[in-house]
Amino acid sequence: LAKASGALKSVDYEVFGRVQVSLYFPNQYTEQEAKKLGVVGWVKNTSQGTVTGQVQGPEEKVNEMKSWLSKVGSPSSRIDKTNFSNEKEISKLDFSDFNTRY
Repeated sequence: LAKASGALKSVDYEVFGRVQVSLYFPNQYTEQEAKKLGVVGWVKNTSQGTVTGQVQGPEEKVNEMKSWLSKVGSPSSRIDKTNFSNEKEISKLDFSDFNTRY
């Protein structure tokens, strides 16, 4: 992950709606999208039926991931809203990959 594109950003997210179709379902798509964009972090299903996680990477890539989390999601999900919090500039990445937590 090059820093050439400028600032690195970190943001926490929580996605609400019909986003957990099965135990593993939405996370594989989130992981694929994150890897495609080249961002790092994690995703996890919550007991409240939401999906939560953190994304880190170059600012424009994090913004693309935020857009995907807000509007696209996995194929049969229905996103009602996505909350983003703790958005900040960081000096280095805390993760080396993007993965699913259980």
